[in-house]
Amino acid sequence: MSLDVYLEDEKGVEVYHSNITHNLGKMAREAGIYECLWRPDEHGITHARQMVEPLAAGVTLLATQKARFEAFNAANGWGMWEHFVPFCMDYLQACRDNLDAVVSVSR
Repeated sequence: MSLDVYLEDEKGVEVYHSNITHNLGKMAREAGIYECLWRPDEHGITHARQMVEPLAAGVTLLATQKARFEAFNAANGWGMWEHFVPFCMDYLQACRDNLDAVVSVSR
């Protein structure tokens, strides 16, 4: 099982897509970004510009408190800090590059 995140431009053309395992849900919660990543639709997040602030804060926490978040690494290796940080950083950059893009997820 995994999370797919999408950004689409005003014409409905996909400008970004990425995928990450659900095993990172607990780590995302600890970093304060579970809701914006997994459930943006339930929290009024419709556009990439709304993702920038929470994702930036989450990335900062993840990057500066590695040991804290590595405690949430999946024992089976499917859901690791070392994969989650780049996923979040890439998504954040995509949001910054496409502020007016529509956010959607498949979970």
